[in-house]
Amino acid sequence: MDTEISWELYRSYLSVLLEGSLSAAARAMGVAQPTVGRHIAALEAQLGLALFTRSQLGLLPTEAAITLKPYAEAMMASAAALKRAAESQGDGVQGTVRISASEVIGAEVLPPIISQLQSTYPALKVELVLTNQVQDLVRRDADIAVRMAQPTQEVLIARRVGEIELGLHAHERYLQARGTPISLAELKHHALIGFDQETPFLRAARQVLPVWHREAFMLRSDSDLAQLAMIRAGAGIGVCQAGLAKRTPELVRVLPQFGPKLETWLTMHEDLRTSPRCKVTFDALFLDLQQYAV
Repeated sequence: MDTEISWELYRSYLSVLLEGSLSAAARAMGVAQPTVGRHIAALEAQLGLALFTRSQLGLLPTEAAITLKPYAEAMMASAAALKRAAESQGDGVQGTVRISASEVIGAEVLPPIISQLQSTYPALKVELVLTNQVQDLVRRDADIAVRMAQPTQEVLIARRVGEIELGLHAHERYLQARGTPISLAELKHHALIGFDQETPFLRAARQVLPVWHREAFMLRSDSDLAQLAMIRAGAGIGVCQAGLAKRTPELVRVLPQFGPKLETWLTMHEDLRTSPRCKVTFDALFLDLQQYAV
């Protein structure tokens, strides 16, 4: 490779890798399909590697394509971070800030905070990423993250928000129909709502709540939001953040002796400490999340 390879070629390769076909990648990128095809051919020629093979299922990535994926993702994250930083240049709070949070925090707790931020700073744009996976702030996958574990990277600014208490909850309608359990043993007679796949939280919960395992769940979902929706619908008993349950009078806490807490942190890259868009967002999130947490 005697010449620099254009980022657009890597962008097309990553889109095909994620979407599975030239046509789907073209739609995702908003370009013509032949353009994506030319990009893939040019990248393969410059790298001297075959990246995809054709099959009835679409384009299948080769081992080389899979090996290059994390590097292309890092390039994409850096390009997006560069764009956000460029947008923020100028006087006042402006540009885009990207926030990563868990499904429940992102969907249930952050929207009012973001709404107030946008009212105060109309030129501020917010990208909200809902994921229970830890976003890499060092790689700039996000600018700010709400995490349920203390960050360890030295280049990150981290402030402890507090502890978010969890509890077993059910809708009063469910309890009226099925009764309220008064002991852990009675839970086996109820419709329990939990995860489909094993998770660190599930393993930790079993230490104090032995009945809390996959086989005991009558309703299963790996989405925290789906579990919360089922609790609110009166489908059964599940784990809900105590602060959220208090906002819905119809939700009743059962067996209050089960009350694990999630230590919560707010973090961002130290290079962003002087960024007006990130500073005002970080400060607002910290103050409001502190009020929400214990």
